[in-house]
Amino acid sequence: MDRDMAGWLRRLASRLAPRGGAGAVGFTPRRAPVFTADFTSPAQWVAGRSWAYPDGGPVNPGDNKLDHLVPDPSYSREGVFRATLRTDGNWDSGLLTTEGSDEDFMVRTGDVLEARVRLPGELGAWPAIWTWRDGGQEIDVFEYHPDNPDLLELSNHVREAHRYHRDPSVRPGAWVDLKVEFGRNSVVWWVNGARVFGDGKGVGRAWRAYLIVNLSVSAGRYHPAPDAGVTAMSYEVSQLRVYRR
Repeated sequence: MDRDMAGWLRRLASRLAPRGGAGAVGFTPRRAPVFTADFTSPAQWVAGRSWAYPDGGPVNPGDNKLDHLVPDPSYSREGVFRATLRTDGNWDSGLLTTEGSDEDFMVRTGDVLEARVRLPGELGAWPAIWTWRDGGQEIDVFEYHPDNPDLLELSNHVREAHRYHRDPSVRPGAWVDLKVEFGRNSVVWWVNGARVFGDGKGVGRAWRAYLIVNLSVSAGRYHPAPDAGVTAMSYEVSQLRVYRR
């Protein structure tokens, strides 16, 4: 090999070499999450009340919900969010929020949330992961209604942008991987690893909000109420993490 060719190869190898020291493989290692959900932890999560509901709950009929929030840990603390029919026609329902907890965790502009959920199958079930603070600041990581079995609702209520995302991998009982980047100029959603929506609106520079994970029950105005004879429903969140740049 002549000297010029050897020099060219050395320069090429230098340009292609991994950065970041020993063990680098050409990309920046992912940072550890700033928040990993432990639903059993009262320091992270408050159960059975939220200021997203009038007077903190337990009911919210104005939003066409049959929920009656309960602090009972069996309705949320194991990562399985449950609802059961009450004698008054409402449903005891599980909800967890970081608002009011000892850690008081909030997501903020630039954060990335990842979650893995198993969707419910019963009509009337209304699972969601969302954000809230001071009467607004709502981003819906997802909402789901089994009467639209292949559809996820993805919404930015801070600057009003929405997407009804249809996907054959979305169906009652399915496991779904969700990822949302709360960008300053665009909130971006991924479903099962595929980028499905960038709203081009974002949340602004100083946005921050608490997390809410819950199972609501539809009262019938926008989506069917539960079928007669159905007395219980649930969905599961096996993982929820937040990463910060």
